[in-house]
Amino acid sequence: MDDTENTQTTEKSSKSENFENIKQKAKLFGKKAAKKMKEEVKDLPNRIKNIDIKVEDSYQTVKTNVPVMLFTCFVALVIMALSATAIFFTVVKGPEKVLVPDVIGKPLEDALLELQVKELYPKINLRYSNTPGDEGKILDQSPQAGSITKGYSRVSLVVSRGVIVDKVDDYIGQKLDEVQLNIQTLFAGQTKPLIILAKPEFKPDTSDAGTILEQDPPAGTSISEPVTVHLVVSRGPNFENTRPPRLVGQTVNDLLQSITRHKIIFDISGHKAENEEIPGTVVSQEEFDTEFIPNYTRMKVEMALPKGTIDDNVYGIFEQKLQVYPYPVPMRLEATPSEGDSYTIINFSHPGGDLTIPYAVPKGTTLTLYVVDKSAGKKVVN
Repeated sequence: MDDTENTQTTEKSSKSENFENIKQKAKLFGKKAAKKMKEEVKDLPNRIKNIDIKVEDSYQTVKTNVPVMLFTCFVALVIMALSATAIFFTVVKGPEKVLVPDVIGKPLEDALLELQVKELYPKINLRYSNTPGDEGKILDQSPQAGSITKGYSRVSLVVSRGVIVDKVDDYIGQKLDEVQLNIQTLFAGQTKPLIILAKPEFKPDTSDAGTILEQDPPAGTSISEPVTVHLVVSRGPNFENTRPPRLVGQTVNDLLQSITRHKIIFDISGHKAENEEIPGTVVSQEEFDTEFIPNYTRMKVEMALPKGTIDDNVYGIFEQKLQVYPYPVPMRLEATPSEGDSYTIINFSHPGGDLTIPYAVPKGTTLTLYVVDKSAGKKVVN
């Protein structure tokens, strides 16, 4: 029992000592902490002063760099605005991809409506075709149907003008030269034209010269193979007869007026004036047994030409060989001096063949003959 009690007493004494040690350590730690806290509190004004100095330095730094910061912000805003604009126009407003519709074989009106729905624009080309009844229909397109393209793009359309000719046209009342030109243009490049004009028949009529009076086959005749068209053409009113004028003694200017007024072909020749002949005048003409002669009959006329110049003018006769026309065509002779403006010597009608016109112009003048406004001959007077 005594040993047990001693043991318990020893244990209690040991615990009491440990508790005292802990208590002493706690007091010591508290004193150190309190001392450290007092020191930190004492140094607090210095720390606050240091913080104020750092804040002031930072403020001065920011104040110094304000222009740089503002410029940097402005550049950033500009870049953002440009980027937004580019994205808007390339993505938001960019044309959408669309499917090109198939319009081949459709009437032009329907094709245009379909393209409009797809926001596509047409580019129209016209072409003749070989299929009757397809006039106004689409023969070809580019891009082809089913292609993917951007909206607002152009689509090329080839539109049929119909077959070149499927029936004989109505030529009555038209001018022969215009019909000949139209048919020539219509079948240009073809070895076998569908319409062939026979040599026309001419007769006097009250219609203007060259007007088509009759045709065979008639207008509307269907064409399945080449057809020859026969035409009857007017020679013009009062074609038949005219009274020969008196020309002897006329000057060059007088003779030019007679050529204009009378429906006679004057075959003019000349020789150097001799004896009592007056230079630059008509000295003889062909005589006829009847009072009236057929229009555009040829009449021989002789002129006496001066051996030199008169009033600085050279006298002579302009000569040109032309093709024979079925009726008189408009012609004119123009003079272009070496110095000065051009002028017309004479306007007249002539059926072609040998042509002679008197002139009196300065030396060096260029004479040009026009047949239906096309140059047919030229001469320089020396």
